[in-house]
Amino acid sequence: MKHPRALAVGFMVACLAACTGSLFQSKAAPLRVYKLSAAAHTAAGTATPAAPVAAAIPVDLAVLKTLASSGLETDRIAVLYPDRHLDYFADARWSGPVGEVLQDLAVQAFRAHAGLRTVSGDASAFSSAYWLEIEVTDFQAEYMSAGAAPSVHVHLLARIGTSDDRRILGQFAADESQPAAENRLASIVDAYAHATDAALAQIVAEADAVLTRISVAR
Repeated sequence: MKHPRALAVGFMVACLAACTGSLFQSKAAPLRVYKLSAAAHTAAGTATPAAPVAAAIPVDLAVLKTLASSGLETDRIAVLYPDRHLDYFADARWSGPVGEVLQDLAVQAFRAHAGLRTVSGDASAFSSAYWLEIEVTDFQAEYMSAGAAPSVHVHLLARIGTSDDRRILGQFAADESQPAAENRLASIVDAYAHATDAALAQIVAEADAVLTRISVAR
């Protein structure tokens, strides 16, 4: 007759063997990470890197940490349904939280399209005479009806000011919508890229105009 302790150990081993499949053979879909880059997009959806703009304005700008509205400050890809409930696409993420992603994109866009002497993240704000802060109020794919492809909505609020006395020099907004070509995640991410590029282009143009006026007036 086997000892009771030996029987208990044998039972535990059998349970572990039975559970091995569920513990180490996950059937969950692999996580897909999407990265956005600031670039000019053609109508066909391909990206064309923009040539750097020669420095024409002797100004240093710091792009501060981007603020994001409730529900958007996450690395998850947001989706808004017809009944107005906010959710996120499963098994898909941005390369970082939306605030960090938009800050990086803004720095790229200013370096590519604005004629400023230097553009940096907020880590170097103390050495820049001017700062720009962006707030993301909308950054989601919006479904208007069931089954149809969504439209990506990007709404940014921005303000620019001086670093020494925190004086506001200008405030502006960019509101862009871009329909996805298909109701597939790859097409929806491409629509995000188009809408974000267009919104940031507006912010860059507005800020560039403010800094140009200041530079001329000095």
